Amino acid sequence: MTDAARPPVPSSGRRRGTRRFDWPGLRADARAAIPDASLALVVTGLVFWWLWARVENGSSPSIRMMPPFEDASEYWWYWLCQAFGWSALLWAYITVVLGLLRSGARPPWRWLSAARVEKWHRTTSLTTIGLMFLHMATFFGAELQTNFENQPMGELVRETLVKVFVPGGYATGTGRVAILIGLLAFYLGIVLGLAFYLRQTTGSRLWRALHRFVIVVYVLSVWHTLLYGTNVWFDGSFRTLVWALQMPLAGLLLLRLLAPARPSERLRLRGPGRESRPLPLTARAAGRLAVVATIAGLAAVIASGADGGRPDHGHSSAGVWPERWVIWAGLLALTLVLVAVAHRLRPSRSVGPPPEGRRRADRPR
Repeated sequence: MTDAARPPVPSSGRRRGTRRFDWPGLRADARAAIPDASLALVVTGLVFWWLWARVENGSSPSIRMMPPFEDASEYWWYWLCQAFGWSALLWAYITVVLGLLRSGARPPWRWLSAARVEKWHRTTSLTTIGLMFLHMATFFGAELQTNFENQPMGELVRETLVKVFVPGGYATGTGRVAILIGLLAFYLGIVLGLAFYLRQTTGSRLWRALHRFVIVVYVLSVWHTLLYGTNVWFDGSFRTLVWALQMPLAGLLLLRLLAPARPSERLRLRGPGRESRPLPLTARAAGRLAVVATIAGLAAVIASGADGGRPDHGHSSAGVWPERWVIWAGLLALTLVLVAVAHRLRPSRSVGPPPEGRRRADRPR
């Protein structure tokens, strides 16, 4: 049958087949994530036990700034919140590693196939979102427990819901910025992480472009931890370790940019197929230079010890930077970039026949 003789595909049927959320795929990945999530809960339990033990023996740095919390059995909500926060950050770390392995040069090990890495990446992404939500939910419980005797329950629940789940709702202390950053990481993680299941609507090119911004979610998560994690509040070896652990990720990101899995993402300055358009060339070169600068900055922070921690003889620093308006401005800039990318790579609405050249290329030979 020739192309001209083929019956046209109804546009409504095509939209029904492609313009939808991939619920079956999400359910399948959620089932596949059960072992991964179970392991995450076990790790959370071990972290909770470790935090509890440090409180009991008086070695927890959190007690230095919150002496009333030294009774771990009474304020267990807070320590469970911390445990979920640390396991969420660990799973976010693993998810980023798997994502970089999948999109970069293929690993040399046969057992680590691209399909297996991609499946692990999707399941750990779902587990990370779940852990972040449990971190917020237990923080909600800790806030209720701490302020239970100060105001009526109905009013307390409403105010605490705003403080814990609404960006900008927490308006006091370091939490003004730290909790705002953490909430932005959570909601951006949901939008950018679940965008995979909308790829039939957005198209693969747009989904891949948006998914690259997930690294922003991880950066915000680490920033939130360093600002508000009372176990890394003060200067010390554990805080330095958190900074040092970002070096392997930055190095892996640089390798992924220098040797991407897709030939179309490579930076060719010479030879056949070299870059002819200045905008992609500039963007790709700037990305590589930014990662190199990040690695140099991390090395300087680790070597100098100037990592933004508070001195262990006091509970406060010179002030929390940045101000909230800077965070909101950054979110606005990120939103504008995402909108611009979505507009540029949006799928065509045309349902007509493909160009003649593409038809010839698609025919079997």
